[in-house]
Amino acid sequence: MTDTGAGHMEVVSNDHRIKTVLGRLEMIVDNENQRLGNDAEFDLKVSNAHKSRCLYELTMLFRSTDPKELAVVHIDQMHNLKEKLAINARRVEAHLHAVRAVADLLKNAAREADGDGTYTQEQFLYSEM
Repeated sequence: MTDTGAGHMEVVSNDHRIKTVLGRLEMIVDNENQRLGNDAEFDLKVSNAHKSRCLYELTMLFRSTDPKELAVVHIDQMHNLKEKLAINARRVEAHLHAVRAVADLLKNAAREADGDGTYTQEQFLYSEM
């Protein structure tokens, strides 16, 4: 086998790995887009860890791949993924906004409960002194 043959095998191997990681990332983003805000059991932190891992793997694969050797199918898949990631960014932002709003409501409710005219045990003890 010549160097050209080994180089070709490396391109095919990277090509397959890129396709696999892009496919995995697309599945993760699709799952997150579908479940975020709809499924109380959905773990955003775990999903983000999986997305980050795929993006890291893609970065490493792209570093070792000549851009001219990227298959057209990868370019199309990346454009499709880019659109899904844009939707994902909007959904994650909306989710985080909702989480902040709920946290603010809880914080305000706790503050109002503290100031409702009743005394805590500590306040009562200080008022006797």
